[in-house]
Amino acid sequence: MPINITMPALSPTMEEGNLAKWLVKEGDHVSPGDVIAEIETDKATMEVEAVDEGTVARIVVPAGTEGVKVNALIAVLAGEGEDAAAAAKSGGDSAAKTEAPKAETAKQETTKTEAAAPKAEPAASPAAAPKQPAALNGAAVPSAGGERVFASPLARRIAKDAGVDVSSIKGTGPHGRVVKADVEAAIAGGGAKTAAPAAAAQAGGATPAAAPKPMSDEAVLKLFEPGSYELVPHDNMRKTIARRLVEAKSTIPHFYLTIDCELDALLKLRTELNAAAPVKKTEKGEAAAYKLSVNDMIIKAMALALKEVPEANVSWTESAMVRHSHADVGVAVSIPGGLITPIVRRADEKTLSVISNEMKDLAKRARERKLKPEEYQGGTTAVSNLGMFGVKDFAAVINPPHATILAVGAGEQRAVVKNGEIKIATMMSVTLSTDHRAVDGALGAELIGAFKRIVENPMAMLV
Repeated sequence: MPINITMPALSPTMEEGNLAKWLVKEGDHVSPGDVIAEIETDKATMEVEAVDEGTVARIVVPAGTEGVKVNALIAVLAGEGEDAAAAAKSGGDSAAKTEAPKAETAKQETTKTEAAAPKAEPAASPAAAPKQPAALNGAAVPSAGGERVFASPLARRIAKDAGVDVSSIKGTGPHGRVVKADVEAAIAGGGAKTAAPAAAAQAGGATPAAAPKPMSDEAVLKLFEPGSYELVPHDNMRKTIARRLVEAKSTIPHFYLTIDCELDALLKLRTELNAAAPVKKTEKGEAAAYKLSVNDMIIKAMALALKEVPEANVSWTESAMVRHSHADVGVAVSIPGGLITPIVRRADEKTLSVISNEMKDLAKRARERKLKPEEYQGGTTAVSNLGMFGVKDFAAVINPPHATILAVGAGEQRAVVKNGEIKIATMMSVTLSTDHRAVDGALGAELIGAFKRIVENPMAMLV
């Protein structure tokens, strides 16, 4: 019997991927554990192993195909003793047969739902009309006059797509409910468009403004001179970044806190620790066992600050606050085409040298798109450092499910006042973005204050 190979879900949130490369060809024999293909997810390229033994009878999805849905058929194996040509012809049939009844059932259910509603029932006069029930298989839609209008889900969807105001349509369904036929009749007649603002004003209250829609691709391109640009299609990473940024800014109430930290003591300690690093032998000769960066020490300081203020080491859910036992710090890494946030797990428990070497490995594999999903998903907070680009300060966007992210600016010499005298000190501005649902202003101030104390007294990182 043919064995269907489908597009695997390589992470809990994966919906589609690019089939980057086949490592086998038709006619090859594969065994469980053999690597047969490379799949590009939104931020990584991962190898796919065979689960069954057999001969590759047919490759359904060629290498380089983009946007392959999870569970879509990508290849067919011929089982032991089975003719490969026959398997190639029949492979995939079982999946198709399974989906067909589902589609037919859904179609029948839709037909039954619409058939159950009378096509032409005279509407009762306002005086004789009984009181509308709370729900009739469809949500109530407020009309311009403040009355509730009931409509079937299908009718609402068709009306929304056509830009029609359901509340202005006269329903012929049970109890005056708007059904599909009513909406189609309104569209055909060219009436019942979205109610004008004047109608809402007459209702005695302001109508909430609809969320603005982005310009269409065609509208954007019309603004530019033909031939003056080229179109670069979005890859999966850029689509994912765009989707998550929109999600973050539209669902998380951001609150920002900025503070200046003096770096001189930290820089002095970093120099001393690097100078004391033991030497180890490598393939390229002798090298220091570690080389700490300022960012390594910031990661540690942020982790310790979260342990000091555990009420801020949380994630928001609608039903409960998720309070974390450890500080898992994500670190924004710029890679070609976007960025990714690998996570230093339990950073509060790790030494600076371990954090430093782990970050170098994570950053290297991030740029090669070789990270595993569990290495960049989750975490309890994040650090985004643009100091190396000379950026003084900025505000970062929170990466769900985190409740905080720390934006780190450049360390620079500034004139500061100490004991009434002007001195020169190396200062660094940091901005903490918080999810105000989970971390209030005072709690955020306590967290960023703890971070400042640790940075300015860096010996705390060594105990």
